[in-house]
Amino acid sequence: MAADALSIIPGAVLRNLADKLYEKRKNAALEIEGIVKQLSTAGEHDKIAAVIGLLTNDFTYSPQANHRKGGLIGLAAVTVGLTSEAAQHLELIVPPVLNSFLDQDSRVRYYACEALYNIAKVVRGDFIIYFNKIFDALCKLSADSDANVQSAAHLLDRLVKDIVTESDQFSIEEFIPLLRERMNVLNPYVRQFLVGWITVLDSVPDIDMLGFLPDFLDGLFNMLSDSSHEIRQQADAALSEFLQEIKNSPNVDYGRMAEILVRRAGSPDEFTRLTSITWINEFVKLGGEQLVPYYADILGAILPCISDEEEKIRVVARETNEELRAIKADQAEGFDIGAILVIAKRELNSEHEATRIEALHWFSTLLVRGRAEFSAYLDGIFEPLLNALSDPSDAVVLLVLEVHARIAEEYHHFQHLMSYLIHTFHNNHVLLEKRGALIVRRLCVLLGAEKVYREFSTILQTEGDLDFASTMVQALNLILLTSTELAELRSLLKKSLVDTCGKDLFLSLYASWCHSPMATISLCLLAQAYNHASSVIQSLGEEDINVKFLVQLDKLIRLLETPVFAYLRLQLLEPGKHTWLLKTLYGLLMLLPQIFIEKEAI
Repeated sequence: MAADALSIIPGAVLRNLADKLYEKRKNAALEIEGIVKQLSTAGEHDKIAAVIGLLTNDFTYSPQANHRKGGLIGLAAVTVGLTSEAAQHLELIVPPVLNSFLDQDSRVRYYACEALYNIAKVVRGDFIIYFNKIFDALCKLSADSDANVQSAAHLLDRLVKDIVTESDQFSIEEFIPLLRERMNVLNPYVRQFLVGWITVLDSVPDIDMLGFLPDFLDGLFNMLSDSSHEIRQQADAALSEFLQEIKNSPNVDYGRMAEILVRRAGSPDEFTRLTSITWINEFVKLGGEQLVPYYADILGAILPCISDEEEKIRVVARETNEELRAIKADQAEGFDIGAILVIAKRELNSEHEATRIEALHWFSTLLVRGRAEFSAYLDGIFEPLLNALSDPSDAVVLLVLEVHARIAEEYHHFQHLMSYLIHTFHNNHVLLEKRGALIVRRLCVLLGAEKVYREFSTILQTEGDLDFASTMVQALNLILLTSTELAELRSLLKKSLVDTCGKDLFLSLYASWCHSPMATISLCLLAQAYNHASSVIQSLGEEDINVKFLVQLDKLIRLLETPVFAYLRLQLLEPGKHTWLLKTLYGLLMLLPQIFIEKEAI
């Protein structure tokens, strides 16, 4: 076949085709073009194939760079000479040109781009069957080390895009795997090349790029953190266009994309996080039933972003969280309450207060929405919720108490909560001192003061650590006497001598209030049981009166001056009616000198 070709093309032409001067190679190519035209007109395609074989084997695969350059320009000339009949010879013409893209000589690579450009201009749509290989070659050339090669590849790329957009033979299904494989490449030139193709193909009405978006969405998000501002802009523009298409499309695969967005929402790059959260926000609004199985993952992405350093991210995350919490999905639709609770429990340990607060709102929401389903997972979350009572944030503690109050509607959970609080206060006196009043007062509002105090009293009756029992009773007593939330409880105790309910409450508290003499006396004074108060004071003469005792006595006397005991002070105006009250107060006065004696000793 080579011998046939040598007889077809004059030796001088072949020598010029391998000349180092471009003009000689160009003229030789023009002569080859003319020869091929004649052969094509005569229908002698075997001879044309022989010419192509000669140019391929003796030139494009030659060890001499000028021969390879000549072979490439010669193959382009053959294609031009064939014009409309070039398609039947493409399988011989295109492979050696594509092979030349890998040549070590940058000038050969440049001429390969030029040759393929000229070939593509002639064959247009017939070129599509080689698209995947050409795309692969262009992808590599876009990052070529030689600027001239890059420029030539760019021109070829534009032509190939034009051909693809006007072709009805382009297979998007075959192209997507190629695109997906390259989306995580870090080279900036390749990234620009890929985004360019995505944008162009998405603009073609007959090509459904949106349907394949999950295949390359992660790669686009990856480009948002590129060091090049231009690449970030291009990726953002492409993503914005796709998001707009999603809003207008009835058929979107939200599930696969949701998984990608959740991962990207945790990106260290601020712009990537913002874009991810913005997409998630739209998905929550648009996704409907498709997104129900992904709610837990989405929540896991949203909650940390609520405490993001960037305000824009915080705003979108908070809005998305509210949208998600407002959706009333059920287990039949794939709603996994257990998975949601796992996320909420995890975020209880967040270092950010705002995130912990929103996690607690989710506990409340799920508890209200489906108590039976919530209760099935209670064993795994009750302990973390109890531990959260030690949170440094008052706002968090108040919300934790609200959740506990909802759980404690069942009595055995209520008992567990009260026992845990006593246990926690026993082990953490600082918590009792700083947060005890807040916790007890809030529980009284949420669960009822009488119920809470009765349970505390019942537990403290059997407390083995008498010092702690005394401290705890003193704390509860102070809250009882000073908190506005317990006004009704105080009113009930004042009626202890005339009201059965008041009497029953007094007796319930008295059993544990006895751990503290001053608490016992103040309880008796509150209940107007002055006779018994006097008896208690009389019994104190047998006790070891120490500094701690005297400090408590001092606190009691100060409390007698508060508005809570105004009724008691008014009763002193009628000493004849309240003999035991006078005796009680005189008894306290008799103890007062001990304070001064003790101070002198100190």
